[in-house]
This record gives sequence, structure tokens and C-alpha cells, in this order.
Amino acid sequence: MRKESLAFLEALMTTPSPSGFEQPVQRIIRDTVGDWADEVRTDLHGNVIAIKNPDLAPRVMLAGHADQIGFMVQHVTDEGYIHFSAIGGVDAALVPGSRVSIWAAGGPVLGVVGRKPIHLMKAEERNKAEVELNKLWIDIGAGSRDEAFGRVQIGDPITFDLRMDRLSDDLVAGPAFYDKSGAFVVMEVLRILRRRKLGCSLYSVATVQEETGLRGGRTSAYGIDPLVGIAVDVTFASDYPGADKSLIGEIKLGQGPTIARGGNINPVLFDLLVQTAKEKKIPYQIEAAPRATGTDANVIQITRAGVAAGLVSIPNRYMHTQVEVVSLRDITNAARLLAETVARIDETIDFTPQ
Repeated sequence: MRKESLAFLEALMTTPSPSGFEQPVQRIIRDTVGDWADEVRTDLHGNVIAIKNPDLAPRVMLAGHADQIGFMVQHVTDEGYIHFSAIGGVDAALVPGSRVSIWAAGGPVLGVVGRKPIHLMKAEERNKAEVELNKLWIDIGAGSRDEAFGRVQIGDPITFDLRMDRLSDDLVAGPAFYDKSGAFVVMEVLRILRRRKLGCSLYSVATVQEETGLRGGRTSAYGIDPLVGIAVDVTFASDYPGADKSLIGEIKLGQGPTIARGGNINPVLFDLLVQTAKEKKIPYQIEAAPRATGTDANVIQITRAGVAAGLVSIPNRYMHTQVEVVSLRDITNAARLLAETVARIDETIDFTPQ
């Protein structure tokens, strides 16, 4: 990955964007892509939409959601401890002992997630598999409720410690590749195509609130009204010990992005993505999608009278944890695949299934 692109990705990864609080990351995206697009706008919902060739038809939409899972300040005890609730799908078992940041009006407040020490637990508590978030708390070092409220407020968003660590030349780890890698990819496509002549208009969208109901994908697609809409997300890798490939298929990091195939996916667009990958020698993997995918592709497909939907995903180990692992090559190749596919789309292609 080029040096400048890696810096952009790391800036996204180290900036907070829990669902409903995506503004800091969206500001970075707007500031970065301004020179690559003919127009950049933010809609009422908070989706950032960067456009190339706005007057051409057909309209092609690429969507990567900028939001991440997180938490929210729910209650402060008399002693100054903070109870919190989840934003999005959090695995509560992985939360105890975490370092977190509370994104307060005065700046980030460092905290640690505490629970009763195992030595003081009764046998039935130690053997209980399920961890309940409401039995955990965040310690910010406050000595009272008033002291805590001098630093945080009810409703402040919370994230895990935001970082991006290199595990190898290719593999990186961090808490929010789901789906800041997708938001990065759709904007990187704009950079790749910024000087190329296209036969379509391109709308690269960093959507919001995917983790809480695919909301930004729905509203932005309705406003754009594209003919073609491709979501860029992450998918489950199965190249770790104990992974059940009979359930999720064989998907490996470093072997290319996945192209989904199934009822949520327009078959003409699927064939175009695969043909492009083969002709441009871009590595790819096929992912079976027998039902609605649970990504922005789901709502894009059924917007208005229907959209030719596709889904390209980055293989991801340990999804929705503090240590998601992805391949930089896969991210780069996802952007290449989408750029070359968009470059082939014009008004002569009929995406109607036959």
C-alpha cells in the first residue's frame, strides 16, 4: 500500500466513530477526498458523499460504512464509577480489562473496564459463561459522582483504545477495520479514478449507522437513486484454528477480497466483478450469500424500484473485537477491483437479470 494511503487508513482507524457519532471520522474523509472528487457533500443523516461526473448516467454508488461498535455512558454511581451500554454488536465476554476512551466534550477521557476479581467470585459466578455488561463498570479515577460529571456526561460515546498495529509486512490489527477499511476503499477508488474518463457517475459514500440498522446505506441510496450499488464491508476469514469452513466457507487473508454471490446480489454485476478480476489479474475469492447479507448491500438492493447490488468484502479475523486482523494487500486489491469495474460501466450495460 502506498505511503499516503496507509496514513489515510491509519487516521481513520485512530479516530472515533461509534454509530451516531461518526462526525470526527467524516471530517477526515471530507478533508482527504476533496481533490479527488468534483463534489463532496454531507447529507442530513451524516453520510459523506464524494462524486465524480455528477451529470453522467448511469449512477454508480459505492458504500463503506464509517461507523464502528462502541459504548455509551449510561449511569454514574455516587462513587464516580461509570456504567455503560453497547452501541452495536459487542461481545461482552471480551470487554473486562479493556482500556477505553470516553469521547467527552472536553476531549478523550481514559478509562479501564473493571469487574469483581475472580478470587472474590462465588463458584457459580466463576463458571458462568455469559458476561453481562451491566455488571461491569468503567473506572476513570474519579472519587465521586460530581468529579466524574466534571469530565463526562450521560450519552458520551466510548470506544476501545483506538490503534493500528503492524503484525507483519501485510497484516495489521485494530479494533475498527469493520468497517473503516470499507470506507477507506470506496474513497481510494475515487483517488485511483480521479484522472480517468468514465462512462458513468461515481458516488463514493461513507455511510453512517450501519451497526445499528443499516440506516445510512438506506437513506443515502434513496437520495442518490443509483442504477448500481456496491457495498464494501468485511467478512469472516476462516483461516484460524477451529474455524468451521462448512458454515462460512474457505476464506483466507491475503488471497484477495471476496465477491458475494446470492439473492442479495445482482447476477450481471457479479459476473462483471469476476470477469474484471480475472482480466486484470486481481486476486479474489467467492463468498456464498444465500440470504440477505446484513450489510449496506441489503438495503441498497431494495431502495426505490430496486438497485443492481453487489458486495465486495475484506477478509477479517476476530470480527468485532479489539484485535481485528486484515491484510493490506486485500484492501488494496479491493480498491483496484472496484476501480476497474466502475471504469467498465456505462449506459450500454443492461443489469436486468435474464
